[in-house]
Amino acid sequence: MFLSKFLVDEDGAVTTDWVVLTAAIVGLGLAVVASLRSGAGALGTDISTALTSASVATLGTLGAGGASGDGIIITDPGEPMPEPEIIPLMPSPPPVLIIAEPV
Repeated sequence: MFLSKFLVDEDGAVTTDWVVLTAAIVGLGLAVVASLRSGAGALGTDISTALTSASVATLGTLGAGGASGDGIIITDPGEPMPEPEIIPLMPSPPPVLIIAEPV
């Protein structure tokens, strides 16, 4: 009696399906994390190496230098720049005259 009822009952099969599906999802997640971990570590090492070997240019005194390459070179622009021309994005629409009829 118990054996025949056990063989017909499907509740255990559904539980087994969910356990297998959950284990597959967890395994896939662990595989993704393991593959990304090594790549992220290598990328971090490459960035650290690049930043360690990088040098920062000194600005020097503003406006000084020029020949030596230090600072900012300010040249005489000659004549002043012209005022910018204002260009409308869209032409303005023509005026509209509204005539109301008497009520």
